[in-house]
Amino acid sequence: MSFVEYGDTIKDGDTAIVFLGHESMFPVKVQHGTVTQTKYGVIRHSTDLIGKKYGSKVTCSKGGWVFILHPTPELWTMNLPHRTQILYSTDISIITMMLELKPGSIVCESGTGSGSLSHALIRTVAPTGHLYTVEFHQQRAEKAREEFREHGVEHLVTVTNQDVCKNGFGVSNIADAVFLDIPSPWEAIGHAKSALKAEGGRICSFSPCIEQVQRTCLAMEEYGFTEINTLEILLRVYNVRTISLQIPDLGKAAEDNSSTGFDSSNPSHQGSLCANLQQGTVQFKSGVPLREVVGHTGYLTFATKS
Repeated sequence: MSFVEYGDTIKDGDTAIVFLGHESMFPVKVQHGTVTQTKYGVIRHSTDLIGKKYGSKVTCSKGGWVFILHPTPELWTMNLPHRTQILYSTDISIITMMLELKPGSIVCESGTGSGSLSHALIRTVAPTGHLYTVEFHQQRAEKAREEFREHGVEHLVTVTNQDVCKNGFGVSNIADAVFLDIPSPWEAIGHAKSALKAEGGRICSFSPCIEQVQRTCLAMEEYGFTEINTLEILLRVYNVRTISLQIPDLGKAAEDNSSTGFDSSNPSHQGSLCANLQQGTVQFKSGVPLREVVGHTGYLTFATKS
């Protein structure tokens, strides 16, 4: 099993996604002799998972069933254990596009955090690219190395435990892109410039506060970066619902008004007019926005090394 190469069957040691529904799924490490409890009953790894095909419908001990999915960066983002706040697909998609990443690209990242963006970057630059990711917190760095090894992508990523603002990324003049998600990104702009290739490399900084963005932009200008721009990506989700609306028969109402001398400007006649308009209802599908919408996550500042 690898996050960048699809495997047909579930093997011992794989990370799989147990899919109970669109709003209910979780990751599980497949191991001989292990069982996983769900609301539909027990899943026995030895008999229910190992050797089965990914995407299989598995019946649990209580008679309910789940699907077992092959892991992807998108599914991992939705289900990973949070060690820090993470980036979600809305921001990840624009980051990979605006940094102009492709198979073979060399990317530097700080900080690694929970590895949500890291997995997406690795999948994008595979099979010949590489990710150099720096994490200040030692335990988070060690956990990231462990996850990359379990997910079969350790050959595509190098994890370093150090302060990027003081010690940089550990590489020079080879990166096609640099991504910063740290409290004071302006302190790492010089190291980012050193890590980028001689000309044309791209940089992105993620910051939740506009004051951070302002200081970062000033630092980018100081170090000679060009094409500096800041984006904010907001996600608005719609639910499809069947709704009913009343149908006014405007033509009949207009005809009745002209033939009977109906005065619509008279307040006493307005109630009768409404009654005439409400001839029936019709049902149709409509997109209805969620009552609670996720708002601001952060600002994305992009620039190019000139």
